[in-house]
Amino acid sequence: MYKHVALLVRKAGMSHDEFVTYWQDNHTPIARDIEGVVRYQTVLPVDPEASEFDGLAELYFDDLGALHDALGSEGSRDYDPAKGTAREARADVDNFLDVERRPRIIGEEVVEKDETGGDTTGCYKHSAFLVRKDGMSHDEFLDHWANTHVPLAREIPGVVRYARVVPTDPERAEFDGVAELYFESLDALRAGLGHESSRDYDPDHPKANAPREDVDNFLSIGDRPRFVGRETVQKDVTGGR
Repeated sequence: MYKHVALLVRKAGMSHDEFVTYWQDNHTPIARDIEGVVRYQTVLPVDPEASEFDGLAELYFDDLGALHDALGSEGSRDYDPAKGTAREARADVDNFLDVERRPRIIGEEVVEKDETGGDTTGCYKHSAFLVRKDGMSHDEFLDHWANTHVPLAREIPGVVRYARVVPTDPERAEFDGVAELYFESLDALRAGLGHESSRDYDPDHPKANAPREDVDNFLSIGDRPRFVGRETVQKDVTGGR
């Protein structure tokens, strides 16, 4: 499936609680009904004070054409859908989001591990928005990520789901990819990946330490936003795909 991930920053003058209330009560009912959306999930930060963003909105589509019709292309930030719920949703973002500070990525989801059965509501998720190391091509980055890093990351203690989002148009994408690791508890996530406010975490467990050491081989760590939150599936008509 194809996925649009938006990293949300609230509008100036709005508190985080006000943002969450508006997002959940006003915007989510609209977003669920955007034409072509087959799954929609929201992720709230577990520690808003330490978080780089106020939330993640993730919309899935069966094909890339349907995604572009509803949400625009990778290179378009001022996309104005012609009609329908997509147009209503686009107009509503101005009511609660700082649109200029809303990074996003459009990509194809590759599931590397899944023990959740597709029901991720209540799971804690670490989303790392990846930027490749200087001097490395995007293809070289993808090769290292898929063939060297993924086998290590799958073995991190406590990981119940691991998915990658690979951009459909790397030349226009703001990131080289997204790594999403799910855990059943926040304690398990922090044991495997560290606290959300820590970028220099050095785990003791060898299977947690191996992928941590490997990131230096293909990622620009200082340019890698990350988000630790709890996920809620707001809509799912995929039938567990």
